[in-house]
Amino acid sequence: MYYLNPNVEYLNRIFDQNSRKEYLRLDLNENPGGLSQEFIEKVLSKIDARVISEYPETLEFTEILAKYLGTDIEHICLVNGSSEGIRYIIEAFTSINGKILGVTPTYAMFEVYSKMYGREFIPVTYTDDLKMPVERILEKMTKEVQLLILVNPNNPMGNVYTEEEFKQILKKAKENEITILVDEAYHYFYSETFLQYALENEHVFLTRTFSKMFSLAGARLGYVVGWPAGVKMIQKLCTPHNVNAFAQLFAQSIIETPGMIEDLIKKHKDGREYLQKELEKYGYEYEGETGNFIFIKPKTNADILVQRMKNEKGILIKSYNGIGKFGTCLRVTTAEKQYMKRFLTALFELDN
Repeated sequence: MYYLNPNVEYLNRIFDQNSRKEYLRLDLNENPGGLSQEFIEKVLSKIDARVISEYPETLEFTEILAKYLGTDIEHICLVNGSSEGIRYIIEAFTSINGKILGVTPTYAMFEVYSKMYGREFIPVTYTDDLKMPVERILEKMTKEVQLLILVNPNNPMGNVYTEEEFKQILKKAKENEITILVDEAYHYFYSETFLQYALENEHVFLTRTFSKMFSLAGARLGYVVGWPAGVKMIQKLCTPHNVNAFAQLFAQSIIETPGMIEDLIKKHKDGREYLQKELEKYGYEYEGETGNFIFIKPKTNADILVQRMKNEKGILIKSYNGIGKFGTCLRVTTAEKQYMKRFLTALFELDN
């Protein structure tokens, strides 16, 4: 008989079918400046007929990535964007009706995947002043929880976890046999990392993407780091040839180009600091310790401002409601200075 999985039938998904190319895109945490055309053309010059006609091989790039991370290939699984790795971790390390713990608001796909596979997502909410005391997480880490998901820095809130806080979380997770997933999609916007914990402990995974600082959102590439036996379980779920050759070629070129990552980091840092100083100068409240996004409390209606930004200034941003003391506010992607100048000029003109 015909069958339709009810978890899929009743799953609420939002699909982005909008044309965004003509806008300044500050709504999805991409790098609006992207990579230089010179660099792109240099990488494209390495592509020949074989690169396109043959199935992609991953060994060479995985070895380069492993060396860059200070580990070996047994600790790494390449995935088609880190969201694919997150999905497979949920599928492999939680059961039907199993409990998944995560802070909220955060990356929406954690809860989407939980519902997709018939799991129960347990939210940990922020305080009204937009803080996440580690005690709020620890108190919900019971033996019934199978997976804890942390994002460091967390999107969209921008908070981070200290090493001492993570040690407390790890200790509680081991006591209660809870697998930990740390998503470091925004790692390069923040100097600290929990990579070593994923390399040195069982039942700790770490995911990263090349979409954000590396500016390869259109190429779809990420990876999972974990203990070898756990990584092997993720590899079993991957579709054949899931990572394309173009993405690997660009990622390898970025890693191997001296100073390129540092230059991308500096450009973003200068732009973010400029934005923050100007917001303070004009009396705006904002929130977000790090990442490439920031909450801004506008002086007028946030929802109307989002539409005016798009229609009158060609700039895409988002509004979020229920953000503690900010209520409904703006969420803006931070980027290098030229894009922050354009955003601020529009904000100061429209928000009055």
